[in-house]
Amino acid sequence: MLGVNPPRPIDQLQNQIWFNIGSSLVTAPLLFAALFGTTWTDPSVSPPPPAPVSTFTLTNLGDDGGEPVAANYTTALQYFEPLEDIAIVGTPGASAYTDATDILIGSLIPHVQRQRAYRVAILEAGPNLLDSDYENVRAQIDSSYSALYVPWVETPNPLAVSGTSIPAQIAVPPTGFMAGIYARSDTNNSVAKAPANEVVLGAVDFERHITFAEQAVLNPLGINCLRFFPDRGFRVWGARTASSDTELMYINVRRYLIYLEHSIDNGTQWAVFENNGPALWARVKDSIDSFLNNEFAEGNLLGTSPSNAYFVRCDRTTMTQNDLDNGRMICLVGVSLLKPAEFVIFRIGQMTASAPS
Repeated sequence: MLGVNPPRPIDQLQNQIWFNIGSSLVTAPLLFAALFGTTWTDPSVSPPPPAPVSTFTLTNLGDDGGEPVAANYTTALQYFEPLEDIAIVGTPGASAYTDATDILIGSLIPHVQRQRAYRVAILEAGPNLLDSDYENVRAQIDSSYSALYVPWVETPNPLAVSGTSIPAQIAVPPTGFMAGIYARSDTNNSVAKAPANEVVLGAVDFERHITFAEQAVLNPLGINCLRFFPDRGFRVWGARTASSDTELMYINVRRYLIYLEHSIDNGTQWAVFENNGPALWARVKDSIDSFLNNEFAEGNLLGTSPSNAYFVRCDRTTMTQNDLDNGRMICLVGVSLLKPAEFVIFRIGQMTASAPS
């Protein structure tokens, strides 16, 4: 339930809600009890008032006033399972709760790792943490379908009033920013490009400033830092997954593989219920080959020619007799993937005074 004022949804979500609960003391307690699980009486009013009785309350968290737990998120995420268009999920602010790690490990990661889920999770650490705290959160997660971002982002406080004690800026989770940056990078570039070195729009500061030395420790651990650079502003400075698998170290690699698998899966649905034999295998191979050749032409695959950028096999070497007996057609697809250049290495030579003339 949102109030009609103030008009902006972001303010509505943070303000008290005013509402009518009925025109008599007969309906008012029933409606109030249905909304809030408690009884409501107004002993000062007798007989029942001729006009609607009004009151207000401030909504508090998400589970009848208590902190939501992992089970609440699991229930909510189940409604996302049949929605195939979802590519990114996150739980902004959940990191501030006492069982934040349980929410990440018990809800978000199992959700994105389901077979044919075709999505990734953006993770966050809690507010006001040290590097060691970030490392503790990361140590409990091992999934290439997720990426962890720190620290929280400071933005203008929409409730700030000049001359009052209300702070002009508030710290908010990085998850929402990163979801938008993923989408922006996908649109402007492609899913194959790492969503890093991107501007964090809307940021006026970070909760804490991570230094180059700290970055050098956190980044190899798979902790992506948001950093401020005097000449370049607020930037995303990392694109690692929260995985120990070095082949899937980068989030754009995982997301690009998801994109390829999802595209090939959708693009070969026509083969369902076709006769499973060499003629079908050749048609499917040609279809996948054409798709990957397009990806190579777009510069999304590594190689000097299609033959060393990808391969497709769909024949008796990729299927057993048991597969054939059970109507399974299996293709083997290999791709050579581009990876972000985290360090550009070059040599600089200068002539010194001792050099021969």
